[in-house]
Amino acid sequence: MHASLHPILSDEQVAALEVLTGAPRVILTGHVRPDGDCIGAQAALSRLLQARGQTVHILNPDLPETRYSYLSNDVTYGADEGQALPEHDLIVLLDCSELSRTGSLAERFEASDAQKVIVDHHVLPDVMWWDAAFHDQTASSTGLLVARIAAAIGQELDTLSARGVFTSMVTDTGWFKYSNTDAETLGLASELVRLGVDPSEMFQAIYQRQPDHHPRSVGRLLSGVRYESGGRLALLPLPLGSDGRPQVVDTDDALDLVRSVENVEVVLLVRQVTSNLCKLSARSKTTFNVNRLAQQFGGGGHVKASGATIEGNVTEVCQQLVTAVDSMWEAVDA
Repeated sequence: MHASLHPILSDEQVAALEVLTGAPRVILTGHVRPDGDCIGAQAALSRLLQARGQTVHILNPDLPETRYSYLSNDVTYGADEGQALPEHDLIVLLDCSELSRTGSLAERFEASDAQKVIVDHHVLPDVMWWDAAFHDQTASSTGLLVARIAAAIGQELDTLSARGVFTSMVTDTGWFKYSNTDAETLGLASELVRLGVDPSEMFQAIYQRQPDHHPRSVGRLLSGVRYESGGRLALLPLPLGSDGRPQVVDTDDALDLVRSVENVEVVLLVRQVTSNLCKLSARSKTTFNVNRLAQQFGGGGHVKASGATIEGNVTEVCQQLVTAVDSMWEAVDA
């Protein structure tokens, strides 16, 4: 394993490792609509623990997207269907740190007497409910933390684990173009290629398998872009479709394109999911802290990438967000 992946662990991280490696039966879980970082980290950690003789079940609120079939063909990702939890001694929450993010599974997890560990790189909530945490807010991805765990226990990643960690890193760094890309991330990427990851093959699998309607749906979304705050803020409203249902669009391409506009510092995509509920995806490319913005609406995430669920229709929510952003510029410009 690359030399950069032998950091000095905190006492908290050492304690988390002892819990992770000491439980015979483990459930790995994550947030609703698990993304590449979540399922990539789960794939890698499940292989690590299974290699130690531990029994591992992955149980998420939802199944992975089909673009990640190169992982799900070899790793069993369970989805919640209201079933009883598998027999377990430990529940591990990856890529988030609030049980509520596990959706319909949260109540069953909370009722479990098993120990609970988080493996995450997001800002932690104020209330500590877990027994142990392998956490580092400066890490580029949760998958990178799993690679650190492998290094700490002296276990090399196999090819599938390497693909999982690589998936985590490239999806959370925008294929190494976001500001969270650091020397550790790039060094680990080199090591993963040595272990059998083919970057070209992975890029095609993740980003070049869109349906034929994708360009048109992104085009419709982009046609509604609005600029506020003197052009520093870009809004992408996505109302309900003509059938009254939420529109399904892979929004990453739209977010990246709008963020490329020179004067734009913050992009807010507001997707209406019911008549009175919207989902916010917030991105920043400067010092503007979208995590603080999202927290005002009960959400959270990272300084430069956060989200929230907000009551109201898309027009109302967009106006609330513009007002909130305008009140934050003074702190940004100070």
